[in-house]
Amino acid sequence: MKLFTCGQGDHGAGLGHPCGRAAKALKEAGHEPEIVPVGGYKLMPWTRRGDVRAEVERLSGQKDVPIVVLDDGEVVSGTGTIIRWAKAHPAG
Repeated sequence: MKLFTCGQGDHGAGLGHPCGRAAKALKEAGHEPEIVPVGGYKLMPWTRRGDVRAEVERLSGQKDVPIVVLDDGEVVSGTGTIIRWAKAHPAG
């Protein structure tokens, strides 16, 4: 499982940061995702370039993170959707 996040990675959940909240939900459900940081910021669209950002768009059809790519290739996009998926699919 890979979790594509902004530069915050799995930090910032307590502050309500979307990527951190998604990571926290996955970890609380017993998952240990590989964190894949993606460069660029939504408020500065000219920074949203590069191979990893292009991979996010190819996988999910959009440039926003967080997204999770499951081991079977399924993609779960968006913080709320990731949190709901994690609660419905505990590890183990």
